[in-house]
Amino acid sequence: MLFGNSWNKNIQRFRSDYVYRGLGNADWALKTSLARLGGNFRELEAHLLRNFKKYATQPSFSSRSEWTWLAMAQHHGLPTRMLDWTYSPYVALHFATVNLEDYHRNGLIFCANYVQIHELLPARLKQILRRERSNAFTAEMLDGVANSLAALEKLSRHDFTLFLEPPSLDQRIVNQFALFSFMSNPQAQFDTWLRKQAKDLAFRIVIPAGMKWEIRDKLDQANITERVLFPGFDGICQWLRRHYTPRSV
Repeated sequence: MLFGNSWNKNIQRFRSDYVYRGLGNADWALKTSLARLGGNFRELEAHLLRNFKKYATQPSFSSRSEWTWLAMAQHHGLPTRMLDWTYSPYVALHFATVNLEDYHRNGLIFCANYVQIHELLPARLKQILRRERSNAFTAEMLDGVANSLAALEKLSRHDFTLFLEPPSLDQRIVNQFALFSFMSNPQAQFDTWLRKQAKDLAFRIVIPAGMKWEIRDKLDQANITERVLFPGFDGICQWLRRHYTPRSV
């Protein structure tokens, strides 16, 4: 099921147009960390990003691109309008089964056709993708059309969503095969927006709670673990803590 719809007839290869997001609870909505912040989060967004830039500057990181700053902020836990995705269905499975406290609940893999979703972009953004012969944006590509969130919102009166492939800021992003999505309107919710579109652009795979232990053990054997996805001492400790937790049922 994870590799369904992955055949690309144009190139005669199994190259999926889908990206994946794993959730430990099938009832969770695709709500951004910015929206979960509550209050007037639309106004707070600019303050959060401005102060992140002010306090987070390090000699090892310098960028003038707001999109790179936004990706860095999301990657390190700042509330943003972004959602985390991965090109890897196995990495998505990891995040759907990593929290043992959710093992009594069904999990979920959300599969979104990001190539078709980009067909709904404003013309100027679609032109960039076609010119670059790319399916996803980089920070440099976005800068060519809109160099800020405010400029992006002005490209269309209608809400749209796009997928940004961040630079390889660290080994975590590389190993997680990560990319981010975000809406032009921070108050719009991605899954609600999807339901309003004229065609199916995504599907959900529900993981029965009773299958989580089997999936988790097989992922561990395939080396899809915190030790790999979060390189460093923190990832090793997270992996060992989970790996040696006895099954209670």
